[in-house]
Amino acid sequence: MGEGASKQVSDVVETIYRSDSRQVLATLIRLLGDFDTAEEALHEAFAVAINQWARDGVPANPRAWLISTGRFKAIDATRRRARFDASLTELTRQLEDKASNVEVCEGESVEDDRLRLVFTCCHPALSPDAQIAMTLREVCGLTTEEIASAFLTKPSTVAQRIVRAKAKIRNARIPYEVPSEKELPDRLDAVLRVIYLVFNEGYSASSGESLTRHDCSSEAIRLGRLLIELLPKPEAMGLLALMLLHDSRRRARTSPTGELVLLEHQDRSLWDREQITEGLSLVQRAMSKGLVGSYTLQAAIAAVHAQAITSVETDWTQIIKLYDLLFQAEQSPVIELNRAVAVAMRDGYSAGLTLIDAILARGDLLNYYLAHAARADLCRRLGQTAEARTSYERALILTHQEPEQRFLQQRLAELS
Repeated sequence: MGEGASKQVSDVVETIYRSDSRQVLATLIRLLGDFDTAEEALHEAFAVAINQWARDGVPANPRAWLISTGRFKAIDATRRRARFDASLTELTRQLEDKASNVEVCEGESVEDDRLRLVFTCCHPALSPDAQIAMTLREVCGLTTEEIASAFLTKPSTVAQRIVRAKAKIRNARIPYEVPSEKELPDRLDAVLRVIYLVFNEGYSASSGESLTRHDCSSEAIRLGRLLIELLPKPEAMGLLALMLLHDSRRRARTSPTGELVLLEHQDRSLWDREQITEGLSLVQRAMSKGLVGSYTLQAAIAAVHAQAITSVETDWTQIIKLYDLLFQAEQSPVIELNRAVAVAMRDGYSAGLTLIDAILARGDLLNYYLAHAARADLCRRLGQTAEARTSYERALILTHQEPEQRFLQQRLAELS
């Protein structure tokens, strides 16, 4: 085969790796029963594909070919090691039995394997940090360096979390399965929370030069789509709707030079109408199911913003009602803060400022920069320059995000 044809096959393999490798890995984990063995088998299969596909052509079902090749490569490797380690003999026999009894592509859903993997990575026996790291690494395919960058952690720390989590899964014999109907509500909450945290890191990065991390937010949306495709529960729909509606504003949230643009000043023609349409449809579906959870209520609030043609036309009364329902479901001071801002927009800045001062007076959100930034903004609008300056300075100390720091510095300069 000529150099051009070899390059073409390499490009095909690379494309399939990007699109299918996590699905292949999920099935190999089920078949081989071990994360590390499955990852080694995955890379072996793709290495073989480059040479064999160049010689024999790309198979009709590349994903099934990769799963089958990876599985038998793992069995061969275990056989070789068993010659020197008798303790591996039983493991080899078990893998061979699976190889003879399991049909990868008939009667088994590869997509179900991905859902099993999500629930395994978010098992309650693992710490929350480990759940996030495992999900991003095994389900999304992010590197330890990318995960560390997203969550302000050293790559070595992330690697240790993943190693310990895999050992916990192996030693505790955590089942690789979707939980039973009885266990599902509690287990689903953990999965939704992890996806939500991943999206939040993408929507508003913890630190750095960029306001957003599109790799994290897009991976969270992909996970959300997978979840409702395989498990169409109302709160899963609500979470996907919430992510789509927030992500629809991504292009408008920063200026061409990377500066922060607040919601009321955003160019709404830049909002992604396809994402908004899909998000609104999901909100309606989730709300129609009866029991409404916190993700669905947050999505409903985002939907009100998405439907307003301009900031002035926002239905703040509806937003306040939704925040009241959300606070009943989840009594959080952050929800109170957001409701206070909505009250300021409807009833006047003084009304909102009174509510924010009450939250801070209780000792809540003292180290939450958005509380001080919101207070500063209302003081600025009311002409309380000294109070605004104090709150902007406090917010500036608490944020590590460069566009937000520049925004706050600009506000302080305007006060002068």
